[in-house]
Amino acid sequence: MAPADRHEDHHHGHDVGERLYLHRHTPVHRLPAHLKIVAAVAFVSVSVATPIARWQAFAWFGVLLVAVLAVARIPIATVLRRATIEVPFVAFAALMPFFGGGETVTAGPFTLHRDGLEAAASILAKGTTGVLVAIALSATTPARELVRGFERLRMPSVLVQILSFMIRYVNVVNSEVERMRIARASRGFEARGVRAWPVLARAAGALFIRSYERGERVFLAMTSRGYDGKMPGVEKAAPTTRQWSAALAPAVLACAGSLLAMVI
Repeated sequence: MAPADRHEDHHHGHDVGERLYLHRHTPVHRLPAHLKIVAAVAFVSVSVATPIARWQAFAWFGVLLVAVLAVARIPIATVLRRATIEVPFVAFAALMPFFGGGETVTAGPFTLHRDGLEAAASILAKGTTGVLVAIALSATTPARELVRGFERLRMPSVLVQILSFMIRYVNVVNSEVERMRIARASRGFEARGVRAWPVLARAAGALFIRSYERGERVFLAMTSRGYDGKMPGVEKAAPTTRQWSAALAPAVLACAGSLLAMVI
């Protein structure tokens, strides 16, 4: 990674709402957020609709995703680190071949159920596809732009506002948690064993009350400044046909690969 990239990653890592975003100057980053959201949903939908028996299609999906990640210049170490969120599902999938009914196969000392093997392979293949799509989307689109993208896609206004405020004020709540932790530590508190649970429970309750009160103050301040339920934004030009084509190309190619695998 170039020194400038390292500096940019470090700079954007201070905001909790933007830590997933990697600042780059690539064709993927320059695409409008709502196009990338549509493309991500389309790609995942193709993956979910493809039977696991078409393993050639999933190999093709992997090639397409690797190509997108390469064009977006997302480091492989970052992808692997963020993909660890899938570990619980991998552990669950690893147990599925041992349960089920019907035909069985023998693998060394283990007796595995064929339907369990197929279900595990389906979870791993489709789950990994979804995780890689999410990594590509979050690493190439700032959190605030994602909110704008949902708004342009006519997502319900209430949900957009909740998501927007969550992103804007997650750092405030995080700072409050850190101040409360320092206050407890300065008084000699250490979270060891069950005896510490009442203290942590009271801290969680106090955090909820403080967050609620702060939210009320922010809402009253916004209302006094003319807030009418919709955040002001800068109107952007409609995406071009070229941008639509570039955004949907991976999903279209994935669909073509799935159909070709069915024919084969």
